[in-house]
Amino acid sequence: MTLTFPTFTAGMVLSMSLIMAIGPQNAHVLRMGLQRQHLWLTVAVCAGADIVLISLGVLGLAQLGGLSDKLLGALVGAGVLFLGVYGWQAFQRFLKPQAPASLDDEPGVQRRAPAPVTRRQAVLSALAFSVLNPHAWLDTAVLIGSASLAYGQGSTTFGLGAAAGSVVWFVVLGTAAFWLGRRLNSLHIWRLLDGAVALMMWGTAAWLLTSLF
Repeated sequence: MTLTFPTFTAGMVLSMSLIMAIGPQNAHVLRMGLQRQHLWLTVAVCAGADIVLISLGVLGLAQLGGLSDKLLGALVGAGVLFLGVYGWQAFQRFLKPQAPASLDDEPGVQRRAPAPVTRRQAVLSALAFSVLNPHAWLDTAVLIGSASLAYGQGSTTFGLGAAAGSVVWFVVLGTAAFWLGRRLNSLHIWRLLDGAVALMMWGTAAWLLTSLF
């Protein structure tokens, strides 16, 4: 198969434009990077999950007309529950901030290293943020899959471009999180991050709930 670069590039641009907005998946990658725990494993799992969803969309769901209402409703329900719980955990960290052990002494700072995360936990968390996020299904499987139909026989090339866009985005995001993790050793920054994550998770969950009615 010969790659047609305008088609390949179109898929890459669409993919990156859909996933660039900070969402639950991206926020999780950022947090793992700031904690310096299994960052590149998390990046690999998130990118791999996106590739699978894009493949489903380009090779199957687009031709089937998208996700069924029942399946979409089940995904939304699971996503709301997951986002609600994760948002609550982030809110608890916001109320009782605990800085990484690498922080310099600051008045009133409770110093404690982040709870260690096993490789299995890192993989399961990344998969949960990728698969239990209805937006991920809509953006990758449905929107990208449907857009690929406009390219006819070039739909596979379009899908390859979209998959490449996802890989590029997560590598860039992971690199940024790794770089920032060496510099953002401020309790204030961590508290702001947790507060923003809690609001974002709950806001996304509320928006998803309204979509059911």
